[in-house]
Amino acid sequence: MTATASGQAGPAAITAPLGVAVVGHSFMGKAHSNAWRNVSAFYGSPAVAQRIIVGRDPGRAAAAADRYGWAESATDWRRVLGRTDIHIVDICTPGQLHAGLAVAALEAGKHVLVEKPLANSVAEAELMTAAAERAAAGGTMSMVGFNYRRVPALAQARAMIAGGRLGELRQLRIAYLQDWLADRAAPMTWRLRRETAGSGALGDLASHAVDQVHFLTGACITGVSARLSTFVPEREGPSGPEPVTVDDAVWATLQLDSGAVVSLEASRCATGRKNALQIEAYGSRGSLRFDLERINELHFYDAEAPDALQGAARILVTEPAHPYVEAWWPPGHVLGWDHTFTSQAADFLSAIAGGRRPEPSFADGLAVQRVLAAIESSAAKDGAAVGLPVSGPPSSSSTEAAGEAR
Repeated sequence: MTATASGQAGPAAITAPLGVAVVGHSFMGKAHSNAWRNVSAFYGSPAVAQRIIVGRDPGRAAAAADRYGWAESATDWRRVLGRTDIHIVDICTPGQLHAGLAVAALEAGKHVLVEKPLANSVAEAELMTAAAERAAAGGTMSMVGFNYRRVPALAQARAMIAGGRLGELRQLRIAYLQDWLADRAAPMTWRLRRETAGSGALGDLASHAVDQVHFLTGACITGVSARLSTFVPEREGPSGPEPVTVDDAVWATLQLDSGAVVSLEASRCATGRKNALQIEAYGSRGSLRFDLERINELHFYDAEAPDALQGAARILVTEPAHPYVEAWWPPGHVLGWDHTFTSQAADFLSAIAGGRRPEPSFADGLAVQRVLAAIESSAAKDGAAVGLPVSGPPSSSSTEAAGEAR
């Protein structure tokens, strides 16, 4: 490990493979483990070694290591940070652990990937972003895991919007709907406790929607008006009924500095919707429509086509010319939700190898966190408008370029 001029540890000289440690082995730990197992095979990225997976319970951590291809398991992430064979730390824990883990890993000279949302609060996100900026000066990289930027159809949509195919972008509708809490008998989990999750559908689902607003439009959100609701205020926990201290659903109107307006909705109680991230973008020359439950399809309406030919065209986003697709299968052989995490890992590795700042950055994650906080503030004031400072468009150019290059 080397030291920077600021005295902070910088990344040690690395010889392939890059050693990876994942902290957390449940839902997201499984998804990220799959990505690290496959990334070099499909993308020819710098070689990685699945060194260690970390969890609180030694038995469960060991079982996850065996199942997901990790060389070993551990329960003390602090000891893992001291290992010279670990170069990348991938954080897949509940939100209340993100800030402490990420800052410590960056100060230890480890490249850091943090699953979204970046933190449970703006204050934590600011601490993490400041640590990331300090670390970047010494060559240590960091990224927040908004994996839907790596959906080929959404990367293609961004390129079309940026290229002017929709003309003046006027309005967007984004809804992220799931139903795993629609049943009142669904049990209590850490995702329903504010102290562990920070928020409910707001941080879990609406964070993706807000990031997509930034990614697709390149614009800055300048104001919000919002409502939150908790439909089931109490759930059965291990020791009996517990209060639900987060939201079940959120509705918001977002104003962009470009003049466009966004209608945003997120719910974990939308009966019949399993994982429906639905995006509609309307411009002066055309419109786009996407649904994550049909992940390989993008619908484009060209308002400038002759009247006799007008109608939404279904684009099957599986051609080698589409972002990220060339690394995978022949045309028409569709991709799935899991592929986005592998492409995300590939972009992160490519940025590390090239000495580039990966995207979305912690600063991008902080921008999302500030919007989420404004939504909560507006909801607490019965939907009163809450303004946000114009700080310039969030970064997104290199993410698109990485996808296009593949």
